[in-house]
Amino acid sequence: MGRAFTYVILGGGVAAGYAALEFVRRRGDAAPGELCIISEEAVAPYERPALSKGYLLPEGGARLPAFYTCVGANDQLLTPDWYKEHGVELILGTKIISADVRRKTLLASTGETISYKTLIVATGARALKLEEFGGSGSDAENVCYLRNIEDADKLVFRMRSCPGGNAIVIGGGYIGMECAAALVANKIKVTIVFPGKHCMGRLFTPKIAEFYENYYTSKGVTFIKGTAVSSLEISSGKVTTAILRDGRRLPADMVVVGIGARANTALFEGQLVMEKGGIKVNGQMQTSNASVYAVGDVATFPVTLFGGDARRFEHVDCARRTARHAVAAALDPSGPAGDIDYLPFFYSRVFALSWRFYGDNAGEAVHFGDLGFSASSTPKFGAFWVSAAGRIAGAFLEGGSPEEYEAVAHAVRSGAAFPDVTQLAREGLAFVFRDGRSPAARPRPRGLSGGGGGAKPSYAWHATVGVAAAVFIAALAYWYDQKAPCLVKRSF
Repeated sequence: MGRAFTYVILGGGVAAGYAALEFVRRRGDAAPGELCIISEEAVAPYERPALSKGYLLPEGGARLPAFYTCVGANDQLLTPDWYKEHGVELILGTKIISADVRRKTLLASTGETISYKTLIVATGARALKLEEFGGSGSDAENVCYLRNIEDADKLVFRMRSCPGGNAIVIGGGYIGMECAAALVANKIKVTIVFPGKHCMGRLFTPKIAEFYENYYTSKGVTFIKGTAVSSLEISSGKVTTAILRDGRRLPADMVVVGIGARANTALFEGQLVMEKGGIKVNGQMQTSNASVYAVGDVATFPVTLFGGDARRFEHVDCARRTARHAVAAALDPSGPAGDIDYLPFFYSRVFALSWRFYGDNAGEAVHFGDLGFSASSTPKFGAFWVSAAGRIAGAFLEGGSPEEYEAVAHAVRSGAAFPDVTQLAREGLAFVFRDGRSPAARPRPRGLSGGGGGAKPSYAWHATVGVAAAVFIAALAYWYDQKAPCLVKRSF
């Protein structure tokens, strides 16, 4: 027993929704047997960033259908009915246990075989478990990870079960920091434990990290750095105590684990070429097998901005853009799509803070603005990473306006030359507006050359999917702290 499709999207995350929308826009409605999405999850593709933000709020939290793809890019809301109306078959709650790229077949755990002519691998990544680092306790009732809606529902339930309790967050990266903010909002006492010297160690400089750690501390969060949780004491199926390597014992009513992720490549090991933890693809997102494309977290692709160096990015912006590009290339291999020209982009929003990063954090970091923490001020600061050749390679900005973010992105993409690091630090954001460096005439940045301040960004969006979808998107913007930058179209 089996089914056959011309195009199969394997994986039901963010990339799958954007790939389906791109397909319909380029080809029109799919014919029977032309396109399907296979997903282990029981729901249609949705915007995963909501899970660590609006979904975890104590009141008025984001819930489906409000954050189905593709509202995260200010685009259509793809409800299950949308897929049906456009001929895209959703095969949900289905686990693929093996793939044969030579025969172009996928085997489901149900025993069904699904064949394809072109496969787009969008299997994403999975959360690393404590057991992979010699620990234990992942199966305890009050130990939470965050990767999908099922995980988020468990986290919400645990938070509501221990108001005023103690939460141990293991890991000081994206998930750890965003979940810690949500725990505080739910009036839970938070301790973050990680072995590094500062939070967000793969991206933040020590100075930038110090600001955010001070901000979190002002909200009641405790940081324990330079050590790790060595074991968890469990009683009646629940963790009661976290024991650190240095012997300290921390009471725990719940534990949130955010210690990284690993790309889901196992189905294709030994069949497709791998690189840097992902599936190696060319500039059109095509793998070593011409009938297979890979996108999102699972794809390692050449980045023009980095001289063609292959990179893999675990971020929603990459998932959206690589999915669109792969579909364009798959539908018209000799067409105008060409090689992807991607500007690496990361963002986060916690409490009243909102930052963006563009490019590469390689080279010397030149800070600007006031990085000193003050509970009474609105922060605005950042950093440029500069290459030995005297060019801007990367940039970080907290509290920017849409115009400022766009100007910073343009400076990174164009590799803007700077006079010297002292002047760059002194000018700060003014540098990217000086002498017409920004992509269009713009007002000068408010309150920042060497000093802090500046107003909070105010984002406008344009609804394209009717009144009902507009209500959903407006609600999502509120859940995303009323300033969701991911709801603003970006042309850079």
